[in-house]
Amino acid sequence: MANKLHLEVISPDEVFWDDEVDTAVVRTIEGDVGLMNEHLPMVSPLIVGRIKIVKDGKAREASCAEGVVKIRGNRALVITGAVEWVDEIDIERARKAKERAEQRLEAKKNDVDLDRANIAMTKALNRIKHYERLEK
Repeated sequence: MANKLHLEVISPDEVFWDDEVDTAVVRTIEGDVGLMNEHLPMVSPLIVGRIKIVKDGKAREASCAEGVVKIRGNRALVITGAVEWVDEIDIERARKAKERAEQRLEAKKNDVDLDRANIAMTKALNRIKHYERLEK
């Protein structure tokens, strides 16, 4: 266990992951960052992307909204607005969210709606991309 990293991933809805891992990869504003035991202390914003978790040599990926990662010693904490395993993505829901965002972007009502539509579009495209990559 000494070479393991304790990773906790939480969202407003749940504690998504709380266990020891070999490594994890998160997408920060500066690119992908690999997390491992005794990583240099760090706090960084996360962008919409993925979290790759490797436990006992087996990798699993989750689609992730924006958030923050904090790591110190052998503990890492990821706080995100939303997270789900790629193999559990409801692809039809993601495609409908993309369509709604496209409609809002075309309507161009006001700046707030455009910002929300752009965020919704980014999240939907992220979920679709990860799902389709898994299907190949």
